[in-house]
Amino acid sequence: MVLSSLLFLSSGLFLGWSLGANDVSNIFGAAVGSKMIKFRTAALIASVFVIAGAVFGGSSTTQTLTNLGEVNALAGSFMVALSAALGVYFMAKAGLTTSSSQAIVGAIIGWNLYADKPTDLSVLFKIVLSWVLCPIFAALIAVGLYFALRYLIKKMRLHILRQNEYLRVALVVSGALCTYALGANNIANVMGVFVDTISFEGFKIGALALGQKQILFLLGGIAISAGVFTYAQKVMETIGSHLIKISPFTALVIIVSQALVLFMFTSPFLKNLLSSFGLFSLPLVPVSSTQAVIGAILGIGLLKGGRGVNWSVIGRIVTGWLTTPLIALIVCFVGLFFVENVFRQVVFIP
Repeated sequence: MVLSSLLFLSSGLFLGWSLGANDVSNIFGAAVGSKMIKFRTAALIASVFVIAGAVFGGSSTTQTLTNLGEVNALAGSFMVALSAALGVYFMAKAGLTTSSSQAIVGAIIGWNLYADKPTDLSVLFKIVLSWVLCPIFAALIAVGLYFALRYLIKKMRLHILRQNEYLRVALVVSGALCTYALGANNIANVMGVFVDTISFEGFKIGALALGQKQILFLLGGIAISAGVFTYAQKVMETIGSHLIKISPFTALVIIVSQALVLFMFTSPFLKNLLSSFGLFSLPLVPVSSTQAVIGAILGIGLLKGGRGVNWSVIGRIVTGWLTTPLIALIVCFVGLFFVENVFRQVVFIP
């Protein structure tokens, strides 16, 4: 039973590996591209904190994907995760960053169509709205941070060498916080469809107790970490040096902007706080770290007149954003047919 469960879970682990190869690059790509942090250092920091974020903060966004489509059979969960993983993998192989959030949403809708289950349009609207708001917020935050940090650095009047040392430390700290936020926000993409279809016995090590859901998130976090070490460097080069010329200062602005955006869509505390004052609260949904980092980069690029932005690369990335959910939907629908009719597996329960 355990072996068969792990076999079905392999597609989720593959998706986690793809997310590590792709989305973590969004965080440290600017720092690595600016030569302030070595790739190995970035990979180690990202691995530790993305696992911590997944295990201890990953529950808040998982329910949203469950509400979008309640995948109720393990073989169905396998195909949904595999469809999303294939889309992300091929984008990463091409050296282009894409969105695992969009891929998993497309795959879930594909399952809904095949199983003749309704797609909750109100949940879908919240998710699509987050795709629009995420890069906009990132751009606005990046512009504000750019002016605020530049003013602070001028006030401190640091020597250029001391300034670079402070920037390097700030890049490490902000990158760690951002990868924690990524793990908390995006682990739902990796393991969310398995929460209701697979079971593990919880265990306790000293004062640390992990339930079924946290064990799933731990396995997903480890898979993300493996993706960072084995395949992220190529995508980091695209983000860090091919879109716009990145300075260490600009890299810091981009990472902090991304971390804040991920936090905004992950924190139940912030959502409840805004609601208590009668203000608009953002939905707790897995958002695209890809869109956040591209939004931040574009915000800085447009602030500087837009002359240094590589618009051809931006165009290819946006095309990937539009086609990824559609590709995942089609692959999932066709894949479910084969899994059910060729391999005789139950992919949905009526």
